[in-house]
Amino acid sequence: MGDTATERPPLLPEPSIEELRLEAVMGALADPLRMTVARKLLLESDEFDHPCGWFGFDRPKSSLTHHFKALREAGVIHQRQYGLERRSRLRTEDLNDRFPGLLDLIASTAGDGESNPSSPAHRPEAPGTS
Repeated sequence: MGDTATERPPLLPEPSIEELRLEAVMGALADPLRMTVARKLLLESDEFDHPCGWFGFDRPKSSLTHHFKALREAGVIHQRQYGLERRSRLRTEDLNDRFPGLLDLIASTAGDGESNPSSPAHRPEAPGTS
């Protein structure tokens, strides 16, 4: 008999490690906000599942729900339902096993997923302008 105070709710539906597909993971991470979620979980996460508010995004709840669902369905994060709140954790071991080097790439990305991709810093120079 387990200690109910320390037991966690079951994981929400997600692909098994064998079902993880690189194109699905990369597709989910192509969105800057989702990349920020993965990077923050990788670099700043503690030993527990994190609620949506921990990330500090100023976005409508419905928008964030969509982004977290996309990450879970691609196999990037685990999610558990704690009452009315879903909490997330990066699938570090699974991603390392299935796609060696991917987490290193995530860790090395620029940190601000809320940045404007159309800003001059993000636009490639036109050929012959350098």
